[in-house]
Amino acid sequence: MVVGFAAGWALRPGAASDTGTEAQAASQSEPQGAAEGGAGGQQEQPGMLAERTKGDPGAPVTIFEISDFQCPYCALFAQQTLPTLEREYIETGKVKLVFLNLPLVQIHPNAAAAHEFAMCAARQDRFWPAHDLLFRHQEQWAGLAEPGPYFVQLGDSADLEADDLVDCFDTGAMQGLIQYEARLNAQSGIRSTPSFVVEGLLIPGALPLENWRPVLDSIYTDKTRE
Repeated sequence: MVVGFAAGWALRPGAASDTGTEAQAASQSEPQGAAEGGAGGQQEQPGMLAERTKGDPGAPVTIFEISDFQCPYCALFAQQTLPTLEREYIETGKVKLVFLNLPLVQIHPNAAAAHEFAMCAARQDRFWPAHDLLFRHQEQWAGLAEPGPYFVQLGDSADLEADDLVDCFDTGAMQGLIQYEARLNAQSGIRSTPSFVVEGLLIPGALPLENWRPVLDSIYTDKTRE
C-alpha cells in the first residue's frame, strides 16, 4: 500500500545537492476528492504499485521516484539518467524503481491530466510506455489549453484500448488515487520534483548517474552483506 510506504519513509537529508528540481510555488492543501475517490464517488485506495514498478520485485534496493510529468527536470531524468540506471542497476537485479505521483498542479496546470493518463494506462498494464511518451512529448502537451484529446490520441502510440481509456478519463477513476498519493508525498515533506527515496535516504534533483553510482553501490553492499 502506498500509504504504508509514505508513512514509513524515514527521510533524512541526502548527500546530493538539490540542483535540478522543480519546487512547488505554494503549499499544497488537501485535494478535493482525496478521501472519497474520483468523480464517480467510489473510494480509491492507493495501489497499483506493481504496474508502475520497473525491475525485479525482489531486488534488494528500492528507489521511490516522486515525479511530475510536466516537470522539465523529471523529463531530463527520464530521458538522460534512467536508461543507464536501468541498464546498470535495474536489469542486473540490484535495484527496483517505483514511480509515485506528485503533480504540482499550482505551477503545472496540465500535470493532473497527464498523471491521470499514465494511471489509466497502468490499468491496462501499460504504465511505462505511457510514462515514456509523456516525457518524450512534454513540450507538445504542456502548453495546451485542454490536453485531454491529445492524451487520448497519445494512447494509440501506447497501444491502449481506446474505449477503456476514454471511460477511465470520463469517470475520473484514477483521480482519487493520484490526489491521495500526492497528498501523502507532500505530508512526508517532499515539495519538489523529481525527488527520490532510497532506503530512507532522500535524494532531490535530476542528477546524472555519476552521482547515483556511489550511493547505490554503497546501499547495495550494505543490503547484501552476509
